[in-house]
Amino acid sequence: MVAHGHRWLRVDVIGTPTIGVLALQGDVREHLAMLDQAGARTVPVRRPAELAQVDGLVMPGGESTTMYKLARTFDLTEPLRRRLGEGMPAFGTCAGMIMLADHIEGGVADQETFGGLDVVVRRNAFGRQVDSFEAELDVDGFEPAFHAMFIRAPWVEKVGRGVDVVARIASGDAAGRIVAVRQGYLLATSFHPEITGDHRFHELFLELVRGASQ
Repeated sequence: MVAHGHRWLRVDVIGTPTIGVLALQGDVREHLAMLDQAGARTVPVRRPAELAQVDGLVMPGGESTTMYKLARTFDLTEPLRRRLGEGMPAFGTCAGMIMLADHIEGGVADQETFGGLDVVVRRNAFGRQVDSFEAELDVDGFEPAFHAMFIRAPWVEKVGRGVDVVARIASGDAAGRIVAVRQGYLLATSFHPEITGDHRFHELFLELVRGASQ
């Protein structure tokens, strides 16, 4: 294991990190499969003991209010906030982006998040399920463009200092809207890279996890 700040990373000698997928609700199997293809060791996370064993965590798409309630039920909320505060890398997609955001617009009454990402996210910003769409995104370091799928997706209204914009919508009514961000070892997308067959975002997250171990 490698010491880093207040935590211990479990990246082994050949650089294979253990990545958890928050397995409360949403696209859990899809993320596990994409992480496997990207070269990670994977584990579903439902309990604090499982969370303690991972080097990084993926928060999948799903329904953000349900995800938060289930995290409370499984006693994961405070351990997860603590790990994020200690610098654990995390990757949130769609609802996972909402759960990583420090602030939400358009949420339900008393909706809370795990936090850590200094952004304001608008929930269901692109509309309902029937408004789902696909778009080609220019992402720095990706060639060709990334084909993204948006399903009841949020977007980022505002970013704080230290947050890098990774991708924006290029055209149409939503042109210029921020749909992917990075802050240190935190990565978040409005869309669902786990259902595209393109694991470049998962590979990028693994690079962040490995970087956190150095």
